[in-house]
Amino acid sequence: MGHQTLALLAQLDAACRACEDLARDTEELFLQHPDAEIITSFPGLAVLTGARILAEIGDDRTRFDTARDLKAYAGSAPVTRESGKSRRVSHRRIKDRRLAETGRHWAFAALTASPGAHAHYNHRRDTGDRYHAALPRLFNRMLGQLHHCLTTHQKFDEAIAFAPPLLPPLAAAA
Repeated sequence: MGHQTLALLAQLDAACRACEDLARDTEELFLQHPDAEIITSFPGLAVLTGARILAEIGDDRTRFDTARDLKAYAGSAPVTRESGKSRRVSHRRIKDRRLAETGRHWAFAALTASPGAHAHYNHRRDTGDRYHAALPRLFNRMLGQLHHCLTTHQKFDEAIAFAPPLLPPLAAAA
């Protein structure tokens, strides 16, 4: 039993070393990418999570013409079906599941890293969304911001990304 346990521990140790080597190599290659600085400027996106996001969306900027296309690919945009007087809004079932899972991790990490993301999440909760609805909506918003930043080649700016909405001139005067 002891020899068998030592053999299993040696295999586990080799698997852990291989995982650490893969993570180190992924970090090195990701940091060499021209978009790495933009991606890691987002709250909640560290090097490995950013590398996963980049791997899923790719670096071809013509692949997604609009942020809406990227959101649909990630499965964060809702699907609206209307017929006559009925209207039904549901979540997407066909999506890049790895990107959607990474997005949930990203949105959760952004809650503590960004006051604006936390305020957006709290606003969604106050309007009646539960945790499992508010978190994807935060991911949806941040994915749109990521698309904008990658398209315009600028870093994330908290003040711009979560700025309060502008009031119409008549409402501001009242």
